[in-house]
Order: sequence, then structure tokens, then C-alpha cells
Amino acid sequence: MQTLPLPDQRHLDAAEGWLGLGDIQSANEELDQISSGPRAHPHVLELRYQIYAETKRWNLAVEMARIMAESLPNNPWGHFHLAYSLHELKRTQAAYETLRPVVDRFPEEWLMRFNLACYACQLGKLEEAMMWLEKAMALAGKKEICGMALVAPDLKPLRDKIGGI
Repeated sequence: MQTLPLPDQRHLDAAEGWLGLGDIQSANEELDQISSGPRAHPHVLELRYQIYAETKRWNLAVEMARIMAESLPNNPWGHFHLAYSLHELKRTQAAYETLRPVVDRFPEEWLMRFNLACYACQLGKLEEAMMWLEKAMALAGKKEICGMALVAPDLKPLRDKIGGI
């Protein structure tokens, strides 16, 4: 991955620090100081997405995630962020359709499978949702996934089944 020029890297590091401290405005101001070329750097895009998600500006988050998914198709996070942002906008079918075609390209990504379970469940595909949960369990462990699934609002229709696993 390309490195950023030192002044831009300092702004990126500062933005990451501000974001970690919860100061969204200062993080955003630091990212705005990065020169135009490096603004397309994956780390810059990721931080910008995090700012939009943190401030629940989901339309902007969708656009940032779409850029990430298109410019880095072999990185799961662009696809994951895009689907999650769409779901937050109550566009769950689009979220499902974003992850479903790419999930097999990322065989170790249990969170992608967990989110597919959430989206499938919300779409009324309960058997498919259980299948995705089982795949997530196979990757991340039954105890961890069941614990998450029992408190996930999107999986409420499956609580009785999950509790019996």
C-alpha cells in the first residue's frame, strides 16, 4: 500500500487520534488538511467513513463506503461498510444484495456472515439467517456468536432458536 507524504501522514495520524478521543470535528478538520491526491488513500477513506458513521450521516457513509468497495474490491471493509450503512438507512434488501455476491471471496470474515444473518432475518428469510449464523459460529465460535445473536435486535425473530443452540 502506498505511503502518504509526511505532512499528510501527520494529519491522518492526528485525525485518528482525535477520532479515538471522540472529537469528531477536530478529526474532520485534520482530514480536510490532507492534500487532494492522498484523500483517496484507503486509510483516509476509512477514517472519513468512521466519521460519517459516528455522526450517523448514513448517506455520506454509503458514498464513502461505495468508493472503498470499488477502489479496493479485495478488501472486505468497503463492502461491509456499504452494506451496514444501507441497512442503517432502512435499505436492508440493498444491504443484503451488497454482501451476498461477495461473501465467498472473504472466507474468514465471520462478521460479514453475522450481518448477512441479520439482513436475511429482517427480510423474513429465517432459515437462511440461521445458516449464516451457523457459518459465523464455525469461524468465530459458538459461544461468542450466540451471545451476540441473543442481543442483536435484527435477530429477535430467531431468539428462541438461538437460545436452543
